[in-house]
Amino acid sequence: MTSEVLEVVAAAIVREGRVLAARRTRPADLAGRWEFPGGKLEPGETGVEALKREVLEELGCDIEIVRQLAHRTAIKPGYALTIHLARLVGSELSPHEHDAARWLGPEELDQVDWLPADRPFLAELRDVLLDGEPLAGGNVGGAVRVGSTVRRSTGPWTPAVHALLGHLAAAGLAESPRVLGTDRRGREVLTYLPGRVIDVDVEDASDALLSDAMRWLRRYHDSVVDFEHPGPWRNEHNQVGAAERVLCHHDFAPYNVATSTSAEGDRLVGVFDWDMAGPGTRLEDLAFAAWSWTPMHRRLPDRETARRLRLMAASYGRNVDPCDILGGVVPRLEDSIKGIAAGQAAGDAGMLNLAKVGEPHRTRGRLDELRDRVPHILARLEPSP
Repeated sequence: MTSEVLEVVAAAIVREGRVLAARRTRPADLAGRWEFPGGKLEPGETGVEALKREVLEELGCDIEIVRQLAHRTAIKPGYALTIHLARLVGSELSPHEHDAARWLGPEELDQVDWLPADRPFLAELRDVLLDGEPLAGGNVGGAVRVGSTVRRSTGPWTPAVHALLGHLAAAGLAESPRVLGTDRRGREVLTYLPGRVIDVDVEDASDALLSDAMRWLRRYHDSVVDFEHPGPWRNEHNQVGAAERVLCHHDFAPYNVATSTSAEGDRLVGVFDWDMAGPGTRLEDLAFAAWSWTPMHRRLPDRETARRLRLMAASYGRNVDPCDILGGVVPRLEDSIKGIAAGQAAGDAGMLNLAKVGEPHRTRGRLDELRDRVPHILARLEPSP
């Protein structure tokens, strides 16, 4: 005669590459140990229904079930436990039956004393957490967020980029990410830079943000004047004379910038995606910045484009001429198009990712439109006779 097995369900609630663990208060022999919230099915309930009810009772929140983890384990005679991946619906937790709750990343799962029944699920869950949450704008490196960190693939240029980021940390540029090492998948681990990222296809940076971004770019360039590293760099093809040479970001655009808004206006609070960094000139970085910050990849009135170019130049300083910035945009973007195409031909995974969003064909078409506008914008920049 086969005895009936009672089903117990629990939720591995995942958010931003971390999972929620809750600390029990009873019974006495389990108090102080950690678990995934859940409980037994009531008569007539499905597992999903029971799980949603239990989480609402225990944590005061709603969840969306994603899928069941592959493992299933006996927790005591006559009882079997399954765990389901879930997402919060809303963000507020109000534990009623636990005295503490923690969000744990993949490297933190062993920091708490789990109930024995939950431990068999940790290996599979760790792999799930390492997948992270894809970040917008990660077309080149496939960046994902895991808790307070960012994980992304590496390349031959990574040691040079890490040396650059270390230099920026020592120089006090808090807006650049810090290098934390590599994870078990061989990806670099960087600090996550919180903030809002502008959608460059539909939104223009405010004047306050544009000015702040150019001041930051000047501060960055000044901080790397004395920085030397043999590379290799991903943009190694840029051959620049020693007198003009500076380590460029080479992708300084709103989609690689975290911003914040306060009573003082919009501000730049973070700059990420440094894997395109390499030798260049200040003007190259400014010209590339003008493409997305002015912006020039979308049609603005020529008068407005000229005004924003003047604002860029004035904010950057060093007597930069906005006409020089404008004159550098087409050749700088042509260089970018060639670099993307060459990388795709060579099988560079990051450059192949760009093909999924239509590059470099999309930029080539937009650049062709800009060529016709350049003389008209230039006329707005030059002083009247």
